[in-house]
Amino acid sequence: MIRSQNIDFSLFIPAVLLILLASLPLIIAPEAGAVVVNALLGWFTGKFGWLYLLSGIGSFFFMLWLAYSRFGRIKLGAPEDQPEFSNVSWVAMLFSAGIGISIVNWAFVEPLYFMMTPPLGLEPGSTEAVEWAAMYPWHHWGVVPWALYLVPALPIGYVLYVRKGSVLRLSEACRGLLGNKVDGLIGKIIDVVVILSIVGGVGTSLGLSVPLGTQLLGAQFGLEDTFFMQMIVLALWTALFSWSVYKGLKGGIKILSNVNIILAFILLIFVLFAGPTVFLLDLSTNSFGLMLDNFFHINFWTDPIAASNFPQDWTIFYWAWWIAYCPMMGLFVARISRGRTIKNIILNGVLWGSAGCWSFFAIWGGYAIHLEQQEILAVTQILSEQGIPATVLAILQTMPMKELVLPVFILLSFVFLATTVDSSAYILAAICSRTLTGYEEPTRTNRLMWAFLLAVVGVGLLSVGGLKAAQISTVLVALPMIPVLVIMAMSLIRWIRTDYPEQIAPRIFARDPVTGNVVKQIETSCLTPRNKQETASPTAIQQIVAGSDGR
Repeated sequence: MIRSQNIDFSLFIPAVLLILLASLPLIIAPEAGAVVVNALLGWFTGKFGWLYLLSGIGSFFFMLWLAYSRFGRIKLGAPEDQPEFSNVSWVAMLFSAGIGISIVNWAFVEPLYFMMTPPLGLEPGSTEAVEWAAMYPWHHWGVVPWALYLVPALPIGYVLYVRKGSVLRLSEACRGLLGNKVDGLIGKIIDVVVILSIVGGVGTSLGLSVPLGTQLLGAQFGLEDTFFMQMIVLALWTALFSWSVYKGLKGGIKILSNVNIILAFILLIFVLFAGPTVFLLDLSTNSFGLMLDNFFHINFWTDPIAASNFPQDWTIFYWAWWIAYCPMMGLFVARISRGRTIKNIILNGVLWGSAGCWSFFAIWGGYAIHLEQQEILAVTQILSEQGIPATVLAILQTMPMKELVLPVFILLSFVFLATTVDSSAYILAAICSRTLTGYEEPTRTNRLMWAFLLAVVGVGLLSVGGLKAAQISTVLVALPMIPVLVIMAMSLIRWIRTDYPEQIAPRIFARDPVTGNVVKQIETSCLTPRNKQETASPTAIQQIVAGSDGR
């Protein structure tokens, strides 16, 4: 039976009202609103760009330290808990939720933008500019963004599975530092801001993706790009992600994410071997080396003397965008990570997430560069004159077997966006649940309400033409989110130091929750909280070790 009373209306109603009220300026005066928000963006990135950059690189080194410290062996769950999802499904859900259709848009065109307006004062179109253009997306979609995503995921997962929390909210992960203040106004403000951030970001993704979907379907079926056609595309997307979120984590979101990764892998392999294989491998190898060689330079570069605004327009904007998406990803990754150690989550999340993004830019981005360099297609001109959807379509039409490639790409685009929106609707429903442990799911009514609300936001943004303003508004949320990330990180460390003794043996023993006997952990690399540890006598230890090999 659906428990509608489990919805926390003290969060749900204010969030919905604010979402609806925020759309009024776009409806009344979208152009004026865009001017104001663009001015705010320029001020934020100009004044606080250094803070965004330090937050990014700081998160990366914090994750690196946490993974290889003794805290990395802490399991998010009971000693006997095994991972809820296989590694493949876990990575598929992580990648699909965190990247979505954005990479389908940008993998082809971001290197082209950098060829036209390269960093570091390089000459546009020069050999050096092309090499940096191929590399720079690796930086923007690599280890730093994925480290940022995991900063909130670990304290939230710790609350859920180690401290056995009963709510899935960002405010709860701040309790270690803020204490009971999170039960009052401060906690409500944090969670409402998180909801607005998720809705704005995902609603904008819907609004930005529909034109691409319309362009692709128009080319496939000879249909005209009209507002009515956009509404049909949005309705198809809504049906897909509503089904997924209705079926839940295992019945819908996991399945859709697995399908998504399979389709992406097929298309990547096809382009790699059907396209200029040696060139793509050479270029990607060069990009990886160039990124490693300049890792610290590009992570701290603000261009204060030449003031080209490249870091502000690209890197700082991206870092703010990733931070704005941190709440949704932190909550989602925490929910799917029961039974995994902190080190496992960090290494798999950062490495596989980065490797997935690098694959798209190495193959699809490299293919676009090849078309431009060999004068097969004037992709930079198409991008300048017709925009991203037309450029993506033009690139696809140069591929071998384009009659087959285009429909598969359309399907991938639909599934990619759906896997982001269904994850977001699921997390929004979880935030607005009164009680929800890591072993439960939000009610289906709650999940479907958020799925339809996200679709409504997409319709509104498409109808008023306020996509740019909404996109930038989401980024502005990133600045107040930075101190929240710091609070969560400090809360996690405080909890760990409280729950685990300073002196810890490499092999941990715990009491079986059923029999009460002292048993050796299944994973001896995991740590057990202080309140669950037991001191075993030498005789007991000998018996346990002897029994561990079947005797």
